[in-house]
Amino acid sequence: MSFDLKNLELFVRVAALGAIGRAGAEFSLSATNASQRIQSLEADLGVKLLNRTTRSVSLTPDGEIFLEHARRIVQDVQDARTVLSHKAHSVSGRLRVTASATFGMSFVVPFVPEFLRLYPDVQLDLHLTDALVDIVDQGYDLAFRLGELAPSSLLAQKIDENPRVLVASPEYLERAGAPQRPQDLTRHACLNFGDQSLWKLANTAGEVHEIRVSGPVTVTHGEAVGEWALAGMGIANGSLWATGPDLRAGRLVRVLPDYRGWPETRIWAVRPPGRLMHARVKAFLDFMRDRIVATGRERTEGIELGVMQNSGNVNSELRG
Repeated sequence: MSFDLKNLELFVRVAALGAIGRAGAEFSLSATNASQRIQSLEADLGVKLLNRTTRSVSLTPDGEIFLEHARRIVQDVQDARTVLSHKAHSVSGRLRVTASATFGMSFVVPFVPEFLRLYPDVQLDLHLTDALVDIVDQGYDLAFRLGELAPSSLLAQKIDENPRVLVASPEYLERAGAPQRPQDLTRHACLNFGDQSLWKLANTAGEVHEIRVSGPVTVTHGEAVGEWALAGMGIANGSLWATGPDLRAGRLVRVLPDYRGWPETRIWAVRPPGRLMHARVKAFLDFMRDRIVATGRERTEGIELGVMQNSGNVNSELRG
């Protein structure tokens, strides 16, 4: 059985966007033509891949199974194209990358000198900001993002997991006591990043608790939250990668160690939609992915986390 590669690529984008017309537009196809291509793919497979309504589309159980295979096939073809691009073109030119300020300073900036030594013909424009950047509108080649991604036309590649955990200084816990249940957080000083005053925590059984917290201060820079936790100002809901060194050194300790922030935080590399990744983008992404993952594992080595049950389908009941 053979498949039209364009139909596979289209199906992957439909699954990401939840809309046949929007996905078809990326391939310069009309909504009707895009729908016909999906129907052709379903006919080749002999199964229904999508549930269609007048407002949206969703994957069928067979569609969910096939999606993982289709993604791998499309990625393999893109990788092959990139290899050919490497042969045809040297790794050179201007590369525009953006990341959050805290993440970028810890996991990207330290490795830029090594990358530029390997690829001296690349000119890197690195933009660090905690504001969400429209990478298509502002012309970025690549962005590193943390957390859940909203549906969009961007192409996303998961770099690694980076759970969020509750931490506080020993001095704060000695003064204020350690919470024993998620509900106890309402009586504590909680350090908020941005407007995240509604904390969702999942325990090892997969139950999610939703807690409205408050505290003495709110800030829009993640690094400040960690500094304030170290200073004994309260409890922080922080990235394990960011807090790992202080946890290992005893400067911070876990609070409610059977719970983690929900949803699980992931680190993503996202880039504008397109048929071919430039050689300089591929080189930078491969280089940084290896170093980001290695640095994250080094920072959290020896820190035990309980296994999350039903991590792919956490109990949706929110418990107060």
